[in-house]
Amino acid sequence: MKRIGFLGLGIMGRAMAANLVRAGFQVTVWNRTSAACAPLVELGARQAGSIQEAVRASEVTLAMLADPEASHEVALGADGVVSCLQPGQAYVDMSTVDPDTARAIGDAVTRVGGRFLEAPVSGSRKPAEEGSLVILAAGDEALYREMAAVFDCLGKKSFFLGEVGQGACLKLIVNMTMGGMMTLLAEALALADRCGLDARQVLEALDSGAIANPMFRLKGDRIVEDDHPPHFPLRHMQKDLRLAVSLGDRLGQALHGVATANETFKRALGAGLGDEDFAAVARIISG
Repeated sequence: MKRIGFLGLGIMGRAMAANLVRAGFQVTVWNRTSAACAPLVELGARQAGSIQEAVRASEVTLAMLADPEASHEVALGADGVVSCLQPGQAYVDMSTVDPDTARAIGDAVTRVGGRFLEAPVSGSRKPAEEGSLVILAAGDEALYREMAAVFDCLGKKSFFLGEVGQGACLKLIVNMTMGGMMTLLAEALALADRCGLDARQVLEALDSGAIANPMFRLKGDRIVEDDHPPHFPLRHMQKDLRLAVSLGDRLGQALHGVATANETFKRALGAGLGDEDFAAVARIISG
């Protein structure tokens, strides 16, 4: 597939669409705020004036949107993807949503003869820019195979997980783990400060043992410096924690740690930190 529509040019979508343009795909972009399309047009993308125009110009349309509400509106709104999708055309929603939203969109796409994959990604701005995301796909398995060249451009690894909804489930599991780890790291550094320990020595000790991991390595320094440019905005992490707690409730699985982390992120959101990187939750924890 060479002709690709791309809907949603936020932090992630902008980088992903740029990689597709650079790789030689014919990319038509759309964003609610049309000015966001300009850098992509400079790279060689074509700007669509509407969702429908982007879909009609493309063999497959990708979306990377902020939340379930945006995904639902872009796919199922009066002038959305489903309203103009032709039989055999493909729609791949790479947004992080709940399983019910993914299934509702998938059902609507298939009812009009379209082909659907959910394909949320694990990774933030830097992996998106580097093309090293992890893609968590589910739905039409033949379409998944046909998307190999596209996914290889966007990510370092992809999974096919079966029926629609399973991609959303795994993405929420990944992000709830990341959010819980972030609150623990912030608490550890806050306690270290109260103990009079040097924060960078604490980070070095953590990085030297069994719990060493890339996120602590990257975000630990940001917490120490109190510098949080948004690679993954805090408001999106809080949204994902909320969705994970809701999924646990629906399936009867207690998620005490995730629920606690969610409350901490809600406090950070209420303190006006929503557009900072999610590591800025440390400001709430350190007091």
